[in-house]
Amino acid sequence: MKALQFSATGDLAALQVVDLATPAPGAGQVLVRIQAAGLNPSDVKNVLGRFPYTTLPRIPGRDFAGVVEQGPAELIGQEVWGTGKELGFFADGSHAEYVVLAAKGVARKPRHLSFAQAASLGVPYTTAWDALERSGVTTGTRLLVIGGGAVATAALALAKVRGARVLAAARRAEQVQALEAQGYPTLHLEQPETLAAQVEEVHPGGAEVIFDTTGFWLPASVPALAAFGRIAIIAAPLDGQVQLPALALYRKGGSVVGINSLLYGVEACAAMLEQFGRYFDEGQLPLPEGLVESPLEQGLERYAEVNQGRGEKVILIP
Repeated sequence: MKALQFSATGDLAALQVVDLATPAPGAGQVLVRIQAAGLNPSDVKNVLGRFPYTTLPRIPGRDFAGVVEQGPAELIGQEVWGTGKELGFFADGSHAEYVVLAAKGVARKPRHLSFAQAASLGVPYTTAWDALERSGVTTGTRLLVIGGGAVATAALALAKVRGARVLAAARRAEQVQALEAQGYPTLHLEQPETLAAQVEEVHPGGAEVIFDTTGFWLPASVPALAAFGRIAIIAAPLDGQVQLPALALYRKGGSVVGINSLLYGVEACAAMLEQFGRYFDEGQLPLPEGLVESPLEQGLERYAEVNQGRGEKVILIP
């Protein structure tokens, strides 16, 4: 099979298009023919050596959609999708023609999603789902989501399905316009010290949950938080340090919830995909748009573009 593979980290030049033997599934596993695989920033960071537990040589790629060719009889021929912490790190991932993983690590692909659309959603949507679950977003929750990227928009869509009172916030004008075009009331972020006043105008008493997807608004979020509120975070500044106003946080009874999709294996992720996947078929979640489909053989170029900040979601097609 054709695959992308790297045998060293630290430089994208280590990534190569190679010919490898098609893997054989073991007991309790499936062989999936990849129809589409998402390219996430974490895949690029993996090749660059940001994850010390990655074993080499390795095929990268976490998100995929495809068809089961070998495995339990009830799964053969089924259209599936999946993601998880093993793939691309200590087990070969999805940037290849085939992938092997646990049979319980795949979920039935929603019928209304194409293979490319399904492959674009794994990391962003499981991350957003986990953030909403662990910060207690339910019907009526006053929620603020900071950021205009894939995880932020996934969180807004999933929170709307849950019946939360959603409010978006972004710094760049084009992000504000895009969020408003999707129907979300959106704050144009200015200075950190004005965030609380901006939120108060929409969510009197403050936001019960604030989800900061940027890594830069944690200190400013504390004054905007309601009593007993929760702040979920998925990122941090490059040095990993944030000066937290602890006095204000504990006086509000507030808490900070760390969100890391790499804590969840393929089986746990499949359970998440099953839970929210039905909302696509029910018409409650928007179908992905603006995907850039690219042949797997051009993966080296696509990795370089994502590393340079390419905004569109790239889907590799074997």
